[in-house]
Amino acid sequence: MSDIRPIRDGEDEAVVALWTACGLTRPWNDPKQDLRLAREGATSTVLVTVEDEKVVGSIMVGFDGHRGWVYYLAVDPDRRGRGLGRDLTAAAEAWLSNRGAPKIQLMVRADNTPALDFYERLGLERQTVVVFGRRLDGR
Repeated sequence: MSDIRPIRDGEDEAVVALWTACGLTRPWNDPKQDLRLAREGATSTVLVTVEDEKVVGSIMVGFDGHRGWVYYLAVDPDRRGRGLGRDLTAAAEAWLSNRGAPKIQLMVRADNTPALDFYERLGLERQTVVVFGRRLDGR
């Protein structure tokens, strides 16, 4: 398993750059704000893995008191296929389990076939739910 730990001060820009390189950012979501809110939250964190002093993987994890949620799983494109994504997911599951979360959930865009296939290989199952949403920030 990779050495995975909570993000440290000074690594925010590297994590956002990784998310951007992995195609996880969208114009309507501010990744810097997402990262800041996760870091400041009492029930959330961002875990990273670092190689040669470079952030090469990350996963955002939080527990809402009912379920654990995962966002922004990212692995440097040059380092994919080595198990970093699997290790980050396992670390997120351990983080949630240690806080009493009975279940992990995540959302994947329906057209993101590589991500869907990845999570299915890890043993996660598609859920029969529909996600509703509404912006509260005026965007």
